[in-house]
Amino acid sequence: MGVNQLIEQQSNNASDLDLHTDVLVIGGGPAGAWAALSAASSGAKVVLVDKGYCGASGSTAAAGTTVWFEPNEEQRAQEIAKRQRVGGFLSELSWMERVLEQTHTNLYQLGNWGYPFSLDQQGQPYYPSLHQGAEYMRLMRKKIQKAGVQILDHSPALELLVDLQGAVAGACGIRRQNGGRWRVKAASVIIATGGCAFLSKALGCNVLTGDGYLMAAEAGVAMSGMEFSNIYGLTPAWSSVTKGAYYRWATFTYEDGTEIEDTAFGKRSTIAKVLLTEPVYCSLHKTPEEVRTWMRTIQHNFFLPFERTGIDPFTQRFPVTLRLEGTVRGTGGIHIIDNSCATSVPGLYAVGDAATREFVAGASSGGGSINAAWAMSSGYWAGSDAAKYAFSLGNKVNERKVQGVGKAGIRSDSNFAPQEVIGAVQAEVLPYDRNLFRTEDNLKDSLKRLDNLWHSVKYSGAASEDQALQAREAAAMVATSRWMYNAALTRTESRGMHERQDYQELDPNQQYKLLSGGLDTVWVKPEQHSVNKELVTL
Repeated sequence: MGVNQLIEQQSNNASDLDLHTDVLVIGGGPAGAWAALSAASSGAKVVLVDKGYCGASGSTAAAGTTVWFEPNEEQRAQEIAKRQRVGGFLSELSWMERVLEQTHTNLYQLGNWGYPFSLDQQGQPYYPSLHQGAEYMRLMRKKIQKAGVQILDHSPALELLVDLQGAVAGACGIRRQNGGRWRVKAASVIIATGGCAFLSKALGCNVLTGDGYLMAAEAGVAMSGMEFSNIYGLTPAWSSVTKGAYYRWATFTYEDGTEIEDTAFGKRSTIAKVLLTEPVYCSLHKTPEEVRTWMRTIQHNFFLPFERTGIDPFTQRFPVTLRLEGTVRGTGGIHIIDNSCATSVPGLYAVGDAATREFVAGASSGGGSINAAWAMSSGYWAGSDAAKYAFSLGNKVNERKVQGVGKAGIRSDSNFAPQEVIGAVQAEVLPYDRNLFRTEDNLKDSLKRLDNLWHSVKYSGAASEDQALQAREAAAMVATSRWMYNAALTRTESRGMHERQDYQELDPNQQYKLLSGGLDTVWVKPEQHSVNKELVTL
C-alpha cells in the first residue's frame, strides 16, 4: 500500500466500509478539497466523504465564484477598511490580512496547476474570478486524488464518533449508491459541509442543509454569528441562479412598468417589500456595451436561464424573486478557537461556510468573494494542523473505544415524516416578513413553533432506511433555525445583514460576537473577549 492508502477492516455486511485514517474530511467543496490536499501534503492518511460527488456538488461547482484578492498593499489596506465598515466592525485585522495572504498564494498555485483564469486588459491572469467553478473543482479533485486521498462519493456523514474523553474519533454515514453504511475512525476530523440554505432552490445549495452544524453541536461545540444568516439572493423568478453582481445596472419596475424607487444595486429589502404584495420586474438595459461582453466571459452561468427561455435581459423585462441563501452567503457557523480553525472539541476542525466567517467578514460577507477566499485559506490551515494533531496521538489512536453522538433523526423512539418537518421549518425561515424583516414578536412567534418541532424530532428517526439522510437534514435545519432566531432575538440592534425593524440603529455597545449552542435548550451569550474597538477608527 502507498503512504496515503487506507486499510479496509472486516465488516459484517459486505456493503459496509470500516476504515482507519489520520484525517477525515467531511465535505468535498473548495474548503474540504483544500483541507484534504493540505493534510495529505503533510504526510497524513486522508479520507474525504461527500454527500454528493466531490468536484461537482455544492454552490461553487455549480456557478463559479469571485475571490477576495488584493495584491497591491495600498489597495489591500483600503479594501480591509471598507470591509470592516460593511461588516459592522466585527471582523479582525489579523485574520483579514492572513486570509488575503494565503488566498494570494493559493490562487497563484491554481494558476501553476493549470486553472484557466480569464485575462485582464493587460493580458494577465485575472485572479479575482474563478468563473469556471466546475473546472476549479475538477482540478481540485484531481489534485487530492493524486495526493492519495481516498474519496467516498455519495456518502453523507450522519454523526460524529468521539472517544471516552470526548475527543473526536471519526464519523459514520451511509453509502447512497453502493448501499450499506460506512464508518471511518480518525485521529482528527475536519467539518467542511458548507452552510445552510434550507433547500430554498438556490443554485448548488440542495446539499447545504446545516448537517455539520448539528454534528458539531452534538459533540459539544458552539456556533457563532448565527444571527448573520438572512441573505436572500436575487434571481429570475423561474431560475435558481443567484449571482447578483450584474444587478448593479438593473432597473426594477412594478408590473405596470413604473420604476421602483430605492433599488440601487438590487437593494434586497426594497424588492422584498414589494414582492410581499405583487411581482417585481427587472431589466439590464442600462448596462454599458463594453460590460455586456465582459459579463458573458466572466460569468456565463448568469445568462443560461435567459438563453433557455429566449429572453434578452438587456432589452426585455423579466420577473425576479429572492431565494434565501442563509449561512451559505451569511457569516455565521461553527465557532473556532484558534488560527488553525480548531474547535473546542479536541481534534475537530471547521472550515469554509461550515465555520463562522466573522473573523474576516464580520456581519456581512457581500457574496462569494470573501467567502471563497476564506474557504481556500481555512481549509489549507486546518488540513495542515489536523495532520500534526493526528501525528501527535501516535499509531494506536484508532484503537480507541468510540461511540456515536448523533440522536435526532438517527436514534428513534418514534418516526417522523422528514418532508413535513422540512416544510414546517421553511415556513418560518423563507418568508421575508419573518427572516428579513425581523422583530421581537415575529422571532418569538417562530421560535415557539420551531422549539415544538425540535422536541418532536430529537428522539425520532426516519420511517425507512431510504429516508435516513432526509431525516437527518430535517433535524439539522430545525436546529440551525433555532440558533439563528435565538441569536437574532438577542442582538437588539441592526448590524450588517441582521436588521431589526424594532431596533434599526447600530449599537456601539453591542460590538461583540454572539455565541449560541445547545439542542434541547438553546443558549446565547456574548463572546468573552470583544472585538478590538480600534477597528472602528480605521
